[in-house]
Amino acid sequence: MNIITANQLKTKGVSVIESKLADENELVITVRGKEKYVVMDMQQYNYLRECELDAALHETRADYQNGKFVTESVEKHIQRVTK
Repeated sequence: MNIITANQLKTKGVSVIESKLADENELVITVRGKEKYVVMDMQQYNYLRECELDAALHETRADYQNGKFVTESVEKHIQRVTK
C-alpha cells in the first residue's frame, strides 16, 4: 500500500495523491508517523460501497430465511427500537 506523509501532501498537494493512486487503489496518509487516513479514487470507493450493500443484502436474506425478523405495527416498532 502506498504511504505519504501529511507534510508531503501539504507541500505537493493533490498531485502526490494522483501519482500514488496511479499504482495502487488506496493510499495511506500518515500524521506524525502514524497511519491516519486512507484515500482512494471514486471508482474504488463506489466498488467498496457496492460490496457493503451486497453483504447487507446477503445478511438480510439469511435472517429472513432463518426466521430472524419481527412483524409488528409502526407504533410497536418505534417503542421497541427506542427502548
